[in-house]
Amino acid sequence: MKVLIVGAGKTLYFLCRSFTAKGYEVAIINRNRQECVQLARQLRALVICGDGSDIAILKQAGAMEADVVLAITPNDQDNLVICQLATVQFGVPRAVALANDPDNTEIFEKLGVSAFSTTHIVGSLIEQRAELEQIMNLLPVGEGRVNVTEIMLDADSPMAGKLMKDIALPENALVAVVIRDKKAIVPRGANDLQAGDRVVLITLPDNHGAVLKTFTGDLR
Repeated sequence: MKVLIVGAGKTLYFLCRSFTAKGYEVAIINRNRQECVQLARQLRALVICGDGSDIAILKQAGAMEADVVLAITPNDQDNLVICQLATVQFGVPRAVALANDPDNTEIFEKLGVSAFSTTHIVGSLIEQRAELEQIMNLLPVGEGRVNVTEIMLDADSPMAGKLMKDIALPENALVAVVIRDKKAIVPRGANDLQAGDRVVLITLPDNHGAVLKTFTGDLR
């Protein structure tokens, strides 16, 4: 897979390092010449110094062969333009833009550009972890459209001792895995839930709170 990243700073560096470690071919576009020199020395990646919203620079970085373009500059307008150019001019199958202003996420989506907001993601993590001590892990995926949550069932959980077939989950919710005594179980109707189980739930943002309430009781 070839990934083209347009941006700067530590986020760019760590993303690139992660992708190259997985064997991906990575190209970087960065406006800062000094930072480009450092990146070229530190990473196994093609580094282009220039403006990622310039068609010629995108072409030089190999946008026509890219499978994914990530635009993570501090400027939302640039990120939008970069993704639009990548898809329209170069036919990149997937382009994703960072919305530094979370209010721009919906605007980007309406314009046909996949977007994510770190503010939304971090805010969701903090909010959910603050609400329930039982929440052990929460990961928004699919650009925030799906939540994967791991919770610990305590003795007071309404679900402790129940069979899966007797649990009425809200629509678009799933118990994906139950971890018990360090063993993972993909539950079926005849499986039960016990206090101490770690339960991995898949939910949508709209029903996330209702599903957690089903497993933990009233939110406090």
